[in-house]
Amino acid sequence: MAVHHSLEVVDGRCDDDDGSPPRTGTAWTCAAHIITAVIGSGVLSLAWSVAQLGWVAGPATLICFAVVTYVSASLLSYCYRSQDAEKGPRNRSYMDAVRFYLGRKHTWACGSLQFLSLYGCGVAYTITTATSMRAILKANCYHARGHQAPCTYDGSYYMLMFGGMQLLLSFIPDFHDMAWLSVVAAIMSFSYAFIGLGLGLANTISNGVIKGSITGVPMKTPVAKVWRVSQAIGDIAFAYPYSLILLEIQDTLKSPPAENKTMKKASIISIMVTTFFYLCCGCFGYAAFGSDAPGNLLTGFGFYEPYWLIDFANACIIIHLLGGYQVYSQPIYQFADRYFAERYPESGFVNDFHTVKLPLLPAFRVNLLRVCFRTLYVASTTAVALFVPYFNEVLALLGALNFWPLAIYFPVEMYFIQRKVPRWSTRWVVLQGFSALCLLVSAFALVGSVQGVISQKLG
Repeated sequence: MAVHHSLEVVDGRCDDDDGSPPRTGTAWTCAAHIITAVIGSGVLSLAWSVAQLGWVAGPATLICFAVVTYVSASLLSYCYRSQDAEKGPRNRSYMDAVRFYLGRKHTWACGSLQFLSLYGCGVAYTITTATSMRAILKANCYHARGHQAPCTYDGSYYMLMFGGMQLLLSFIPDFHDMAWLSVVAAIMSFSYAFIGLGLGLANTISNGVIKGSITGVPMKTPVAKVWRVSQAIGDIAFAYPYSLILLEIQDTLKSPPAENKTMKKASIISIMVTTFFYLCCGCFGYAAFGSDAPGNLLTGFGFYEPYWLIDFANACIIIHLLGGYQVYSQPIYQFADRYFAERYPESGFVNDFHTVKLPLLPAFRVNLLRVCFRTLYVASTTAVALFVPYFNEVLALLGALNFWPLAIYFPVEMYFIQRKVPRWSTRWVVLQGFSALCLLVSAFALVGSVQGVISQKLG
């Protein structure tokens, strides 16, 4: 076993403008990272969300969030480079950008919210993957024993399985080493999105009628309807924004052209693709099931046959979320690596890498800090998922928490400083109004989401 005294593993030349290994990312690899992050468990709840909002408000809300997400991504992409958007010093993470533009107090607030949201995505993906594993078993059981058979399976075991798989994948060093995982995960997301779309369309055609209504699912009281609408907005908010990892993804891009130009191109590609799938999955799912649209389109068993296609779709979800979990966890891993390296520069536990050779496997490098921190991280997300295994309510809560502060407020405020936007100018007033409107939407979704989680836990 060899020991290497460096936290940063450099496998090639250090000739980028900040002394790092050359960045090789393109608009297409960037779009793959974004699609991997965005088309995740959120797409599966969209039929339910559209059902709560109805035929007018449902599709309109999806399109509005797509526009908001693109605006947010465009504003934040300018903040990757300090001072000059093409040649200034790099902000390699969201927190680095907030620290440079807005100062220490904002950094603490941003870091807390960002890591809470990233951590919550890990919890949500653990819940979703366990649900898909159970759905495969249920589909086979229903096919063999009939649709009324008592096919029930405990999700706890499958959450533990997913945690074990994530523990292995968490030893991928950083974003630069996981482009292949994002490409595979993006292919899987396309696969199950197409399957959900196709099954919804086929079911609508076989029904011979488009189900649903203008106002959505009827509820017993107006207050209950308001709670459902707010949860649906929270679910849609969770499905779209990727601002909290945008700068980490942008840091993989080569230049020229300027990284912000490539990021905006990748954002257009990925948002157009995801919005198309979201509209198709949400609307065809609602058209097929109407008010009975399941909370999770591919595991709620509106579809029973062909069972092998349901199995394949859920297998694609599992493979995709294996990669999606890592995309959302890498910023936390990288922050921990940098924080402890700066705080304990002489510690062998923190900085030394050990070359390990196992039989039949190539040699690989292990850092003890990474082993311990990432093991604890994966174990804790699994434990929280076991305690709060509520799919729709957890997604809505995460979407509401993440949407305004991370996707709107910080990008807008940093953009003002980076582009030197004068106070009370037309651009300043428009963006401040945009931020205020999004704050109201986020607060509305948050209240309903909290109510939903509490109701599920107490009920």
